[in-house]
Amino acid sequence: MPTVDDILEHIGEFHFFQKQMFFLLALFSASFTPIYVGIVFLGFIPDHHCWNPGVAELSRRCGWRRDEELNYTVPGLGAAGDAFTRQCLRYEVDWNQSTLSCVDPLAGLATNRSHLPLGPCRHGWVYDTPGSSIVTEFNLVCVNSWMLDLFQSAVNVGFFVGSMGIGYIADRFGRKPCLLITILINAASGVLVAISPTYIWTLTFRLIQGLVSKAGWLISYILITEFVGLSYRRTVGICYQISFTVGLLVLAGVAYALPYWRWLQFTVTLPNFCFLLYYWCLPESPRWLISQNKNAKAMKIIKHIAKKNRKPLPASLQSLRPDEEVGEKLNPSFLDLVRTPQIRKHTLILMYNWFTSSVLYQGLIMHMGLAGSNIYLDFFYSALVEFPAAFIIILTIDRIGRRYPWAASNMVAGAACLVSAFIPNDLQWLKILVACLGRMGITMAYEMVCLVSAELYPTFIRNLGVHVCSSMCDIGGILTPFLVYRLTDIWHELPLVVFAVIGLIAGGLVLLLPETKGKALPETIEEAENLQRSRKGKEKMIYLQVKKLDIPLS
Repeated sequence: MPTVDDILEHIGEFHFFQKQMFFLLALFSASFTPIYVGIVFLGFIPDHHCWNPGVAELSRRCGWRRDEELNYTVPGLGAAGDAFTRQCLRYEVDWNQSTLSCVDPLAGLATNRSHLPLGPCRHGWVYDTPGSSIVTEFNLVCVNSWMLDLFQSAVNVGFFVGSMGIGYIADRFGRKPCLLITILINAASGVLVAISPTYIWTLTFRLIQGLVSKAGWLISYILITEFVGLSYRRTVGICYQISFTVGLLVLAGVAYALPYWRWLQFTVTLPNFCFLLYYWCLPESPRWLISQNKNAKAMKIIKHIAKKNRKPLPASLQSLRPDEEVGEKLNPSFLDLVRTPQIRKHTLILMYNWFTSSVLYQGLIMHMGLAGSNIYLDFFYSALVEFPAAFIIILTIDRIGRRYPWAASNMVAGAACLVSAFIPNDLQWLKILVACLGRMGITMAYEMVCLVSAELYPTFIRNLGVHVCSSMCDIGGILTPFLVYRLTDIWHELPLVVFAVIGLIAGGLVLLLPETKGKALPETIEEAENLQRSRKGKEKMIYLQVKKLDIPLS
């Protein structure tokens, strides 16, 4: 029977219908950025120090400027420039006593301030920022700083659980209904985060956002790759991820215009309500319908695509029959990801590469830090690095293939980490340059793993496979802060050495995967199993082909 790719060759692989779908789903992709990296602005930690009502009254009476108040009443940096003393401790002094002067009031209590007793903040903190964040509102600093880590960990836990659970549901009940349900829940929980009165409620609704948001982004990715033809699939997949990068740039601008976290959260959530209109303009995937033996519905959508593209549908392609080997509707199972040898190998390698991409992507940002003091510009500039990575992929992926650029990008990222670890600190410009090279390499690897994951699984478990494998990047997101900050205590460059080993191993494993360049999406487990064998078999066939001479019988 004709495959969907065969039909798309006649009715348009990337014409008006597919371009319309791509535009709609690219907008949805860009809206995912505030959830994935929004913690940079929602959880911004400004400079802060203990608030003391006695100090406030003395400052008012003496008419101190802000810098004078800080100089007279706030402890200095601790040993080795440790900011904890300045930000989390206060002088245990009775600031209400009348003997304190307005010029260096502590001079009469001790000749050396280091001899004065220090204690924890008891009345809250003063934050040096014109706006607000969840840190300033709920005082997530000092002894409560772990609560900010928990806030971000909750999102990653949601990503992990949602990717596996909703991925299964999308393969079982369809792409479109699952996408719309995740959009609705994401929109509602996003608004509830913005209006939550306490930290516990904010954490709860943020967890719910994590459960549905990444799963929805991946369902959207699967949909667009199933709508387009073979020759456009890789470009569309990469451009879909570029739209995420565009979302990073937009987020920086919106966060700059709205420095108050509640208004920022509310603003970036509003577009999700508009995405509910996709109910009327986004059809179900015909590939999924065929995999479920719903051929009549699939043909109806295919005819709709042909009409939109203004292309005739040949009569010979208007009868779809289920695969003869599939006598009934296929229901996806987690065991399908490991039951057969080739798919099992693909699953394990993809899981490791998703984990690697997450650890190196986030870890390099954490380790290098932000060079300047303007968080908005730093965020904007760091996002720009991702555009050259996508451009390189587009130039090489059809000329060279998937495997070699993907393996090279992992190895470049790993090698850059290793080299950067041994560059002297006085060559800071070189360290930053090499770190940017590593960031570009791992960005390429991240985009490649998204693309190839969808190409290695058969249709009826494609959503499940991508979601299960991508869940490993959520595990990486949870572990990365510990890898960076704990290993740095041992040796500042040790995290880079670990990243190098992880990246180089990932590059080697990629070479064990089959090349998917120029191949149709596998529809069945047998086709997925034969991805590697078909390439070898074709080579043998060409090698053994000989010309047969016709010898007349006498």
